[in-house]
Amino acid sequence: MEGRDGGVARTSTDPEGREAQGGQVDTDDDRGASESQDTEGDIEDEEAQVVIEVVGIDHVQLSMPPGGEDMARAFYVEILGLREIAKPPKLAGRGGCWFVGADAAIHVAPEAGFRPHAKAHPALVIRDLDMARKELLAADVAIEEDDAGLPVSRFYIRDPFGNRIELDDERDAGFSTV
Repeated sequence: MEGRDGGVARTSTDPEGREAQGGQVDTDDDRGASESQDTEGDIEDEEAQVVIEVVGIDHVQLSMPPGGEDMARAFYVEILGLREIAKPPKLAGRGGCWFVGADAAIHVAPEAGFRPHAKAHPALVIRDLDMARKELLAADVAIEEDDAGLPVSRFYIRDPFGNRIELDDERDAGFSTV
């Protein structure tokens, strides 16, 4: 079902069987609002049918200062080992770079008034985190240890623009979805 804004509308049903769009139930009847609640004042929980199902993430986009493409390439290709792919011709004039790995894609785009993402971050799954640590240190990339106390192997790095990136050991992949 398409909503007024072109998006997908959600449909739910109230306890009386009336259908609503966008989470709003039509209560235009002779009863007062208080009669739609039970005597203890509890509102019956309803489950809305979710029409949108997120099945994955296509890419993560990070910002960089204008003109930072060469620094982005040096970091994302030469240090992280991602492969640069060409942007679609209609987007190429906007600047930036697209990088892909086996199961991850990062787009880096110039942004006027750029400020690095200090806390927000993508989390990349790394096949051998110990080896990655050694390679990153050899490339003079600072490692920020994880202090959360979770039983997972991970740490953080910053791209050349200061954006935070989490690196998780492959054995701990999916730890945040359970």
